[in-house]
Amino acid sequence: MASPEQMGIDSSRRNRIPRPLTDDERARLDEFIDSIHYSTRYSDNEFEYRHVQLPKAMLKAIPAEYHDKSKGTLKLLWEEEWRGMGITQVR
Repeated sequence: MASPEQMGIDSSRRNRIPRPLTDDERARLDEFIDSIHYSTRYSDNEFEYRHVQLPKAMLKAIPAEYHDKSKGTLKLLWEEEWRGMGITQVR
């Protein structure tokens, strides 16, 4: 499997190691789970993709360590991090 750098992923835009949510943080995000919007899947010759849109109110409840202040976006999250927020990739 290719490394993140070989795949064109800027590893500096993610936490060095996964930062799990606390129980309190997870509880604050639970109310938004049903409002997450998942695009249909699409692919190229190598990968399958899916966009996930989070409600604006949910973004405000996500811990600051998950935000990339230099870009004004969320960081590139580890799978453990986005799954911990309730993003499942399955409707």
